[in-house]
Amino acid sequence: MTEELKNTRHRDSSSKIIFEDPILCAQFLRGYLNIPLLKDVQPEDIEDVTERYVHMFVEERDSDVVKRVRLGGEKTPFYMVSLIEHKSNVDYNVVMQIFRYMAFIWEDYEKEAEKQTPGISRTKGFRYPPILPVVFYDGKENWTAATGLHERVLLSDVLGRYIPDYQCLLMQLKDYSTAELMEKKDELSVLMMVTKLQKAADFSEIGREVSPAYLEEIFSGSPEYLLDIVARVVEALLTKLNVPDEESAEFAGRIKERHMGRLFENFEGYDVQEVRRQTREEVWKEARKEVQEVQKEAREEAVKKTVQMIRGIGLPEETAVSQLMKYYDLTEAQAREAVKLYW
Repeated sequence: MTEELKNTRHRDSSSKIIFEDPILCAQFLRGYLNIPLLKDVQPEDIEDVTERYVHMFVEERDSDVVKRVRLGGEKTPFYMVSLIEHKSNVDYNVVMQIFRYMAFIWEDYEKEAEKQTPGISRTKGFRYPPILPVVFYDGKENWTAATGLHERVLLSDVLGRYIPDYQCLLMQLKDYSTAELMEKKDELSVLMMVTKLQKAADFSEIGREVSPAYLEEIFSGSPEYLLDIVARVVEALLTKLNVPDEESAEFAGRIKERHMGRLFENFEGYDVQEVRRQTREEVWKEARKEVQEVQKEAREEAVKKTVQMIRGIGLPEETAVSQLMKYYDLTEAQAREAVKLYW
């Protein structure tokens, strides 16, 4: 797969690369959805048909994929619609968006069937393929949007069965610990670990939880193209986390070269933007300190000259005290101390 990341929405682009790949998609269907029908799905059973439906979508999204999955040699294809949502904010209308996708897919299926056998959709035995609507969510907060269509339709509790309904299958990544992902023992589990990250420091934490032996075992038999996908996705996500380009590229290079045992070796995973921000704050703090020092020195010199001027024209010390309090906002004690020092 040679497709480049085409936009700056790294999480969206990365997830599309992941789910477009048949090996990674098969791992997802088998191991992350808890659907018995999918437990034996293999990469060769999966056909990506996303492009077929893009023109029907309300808007082309960079994170949605549609798969045609064949099960057990059945002639009727089993469709999976996967809406990959990688925003930190929950999409409250996703259930309606997927409902539109499902209607588009069924309409297209009917048209294709009619082309092959005119009138077949009006026969008693005609059936539409099942669609499994999946929402893959990796946001930091819990998903709080509706997963059923009835929740988005007024009076659905009153009209009940007269209003269409369905349930999305929600896969919330934050519910998986690193240990649980490691039990999957596949390439996708490593990508899921990385996708969970919210800040660069989290990446170093994975290095302490995941052993080199585990990574060596997972990637020992991976084809070269799949290593390249993993490397690209990881590099994109590290860039999203503001890890320096050099370190991101070096990390990706270790994956491509199968140096899994050294994957986290010397990896600092610091946020370059955060470092720059802290550096700017330190520089600004130091600059303000220097300005304050200069201002303090200038103010002290002005106080000294004022005291000496009042003394030079023969006015009493009390006059100097009152003038310092008036023009330099000094307390009486501070003014008298200055007069005592410079008189």
